[in-house]
Amino acid sequence: MAARAYWQGHIRLALVSIPVEIYSATKSGAQIAFYQVHEPSGKRIKYEKVVPGIGPVDTDEIMKGFEYEKGEYVLLDPEEIEAVKLESKKTLELTQFVDADEIDVLYYEKPYFVVPADDLAEEAFVVLREALRRTRKVGLGQLAMRGREYVVSLKPCGRGMVLETLRYADEVNKAQGYFRDIPDIEPDAELLGLAESLIEKKAGKFDPKDFHDRYVDALRNLIERKKKQKSNRLIIEDKEGGGDKRGSNVVDLMAALKKSLERPGAAKKPAARKPARKAAARKRA
Repeated sequence: MAARAYWQGHIRLALVSIPVEIYSATKSGAQIAFYQVHEPSGKRIKYEKVVPGIGPVDTDEIMKGFEYEKGEYVLLDPEEIEAVKLESKKTLELTQFVDADEIDVLYYEKPYFVVPADDLAEEAFVVLREALRRTRKVGLGQLAMRGREYVVSLKPCGRGMVLETLRYADEVNKAQGYFRDIPDIEPDAELLGLAESLIEKKAGKFDPKDFHDRYVDALRNLIERKKKQKSNRLIIEDKEGGGDKRGSNVVDLMAALKKSLERPGAAKKPAARKPARKAAARKRA
């Protein structure tokens, strides 16, 4: 395999230990990188690590410090940090199995492909993969990588498996704090029917190739135009005419939904429904 393994170790289930390798399942998108440039000289700006009153310092004079009080630090060198050993550093022990839908999407962080490390590990690897698939369960455990311990999930993916790092509970904000002011009301039956029809009209299979970063595309076009200009400044005109032509922030939801359905290829008008009683908004406890 051409790619370099992100982590190598063992998955352990009770007394069974399976040598595996994991590889990053994602990669950085086509981003545009900018540098700070000193305009008069045309040279890039660089940064130095300095100490107030002393000036630039050598890298080997720098230690990591934890500020436990204002201006008071505990200093640690790299060897001391590396000496902190974790039992899970080279072993992922599956300690619990849950239904996939029990894990809120907010907790998922980053996916990795999991493959057997050698031919001898393939049989045990396949047994675990198929057991997870048939029981429709996700394995959970903790794993140390790159100086940090993660909660991770493990589930089947084609011929292999996917490991996903999960956020800890204190890393996820509680939704109630953001949603508490949204009224608990029964939606209007006609509006709901129109919204459902619009969703059905635009329904389809997900294909990630249908989407691309329009901001990056616009930046690339801007850079290409600037390259062709003698001056390093270019005024970009707004072809859309600019400004908000709505005249008001108030949108007639009913009219907007109906207009969307009246476009070419719109779905047939939904069958008439009996008007639902509008339930009074229930006061939150």
